[in-house]
Amino acid sequence: MPAALTIATSLLKLRIGVAIAASAVAGVAAAQGEALPAWRTLLLALAVLGASGAAGAFNHYYERDLDRRMARTAARPFASGQLKPGAGWLLAFAALGAASLLLAYAMGGAVSTLYVLLGGVTYGVVYTVWLKRRTAWNIVVGGLAGSFAVLAGAAAVDPAPQTVPVLLALVMFLWTPPHFWSLAAARREDYARAGFPMLPVTAPQRVWTSAILAHTVALTLLSLLPLWFGMGLIYGLGAASGGAIFVLRSWQLYRAPGRSTAMANFGASLIHLTLLTAGIVLDGAFGGMIEVTP
Repeated sequence: MPAALTIATSLLKLRIGVAIAASAVAGVAAAQGEALPAWRTLLLALAVLGASGAAGAFNHYYERDLDRRMARTAARPFASGQLKPGAGWLLAFAALGAASLLLAYAMGGAVSTLYVLLGGVTYGVVYTVWLKRRTAWNIVVGGLAGSFAVLAGAAAVDPAPQTVPVLLALVMFLWTPPHFWSLAAARREDYARAGFPMLPVTAPQRVWTSAILAHTVALTLLSLLPLWFGMGLIYGLGAASGGAIFVLRSWQLYRAPGRSTAMANFGASLIHLTLLTAGIVLDGAFGGMIEVTP
């Protein structure tokens, strides 16, 4: 059982999936309208997790040849030979995706389901099949997967676009590139050997460190704008503290590029996402007790 759980966790990319599902919960919390019951929110998050898992599993299947060339990914189930490729797997991934969309429709409605679908297609098809092997800016488009999760959560409350969820979706869009570029910088030889044209592999050092710093500064400033549209102090503390940590580490990476500073920035990106998401959810639950007036 532990071995099967390990394989499933890797195959479905559950660590990434949990972050994307949490983004959907954040979208629910940030939206204005009649509050979604907790059980519906959790089931919607499960639907997002399932759709993300289906896309992640397809990513493993499609990239198994290149995964074998990277130390970081060589142990993945298809790359290592633990699972044998075959049409049955593709049907299973499609079935998981379809079941997830049905659950999303039941919990969030048609617009929310459309966003869940767009997130899965963006990662599974647009990023994995079309862009990842072709352009160094692949992950910029791939970052839309997390953005669609935020919008899916918000649409479950109100299908009409709202300012704060859209701003948070843009923050997620800007967050993904520096997160993955930092990892690619730390594993540069791995990505180069596999033939993935990640920006730290193809661009001069000053270009990719500048791109990371610019994205981090921009997303931090953008993450503060929801304070002008009704988000409270709890959110502001999470966004500001997480952003400050991320910007500091990005600046250190810019000044002294290397494996240690790249991994430190990768860790800072996770801290930022955790504080931002927690701030959104906690502000939705308790923010009414504390008002922020711009």
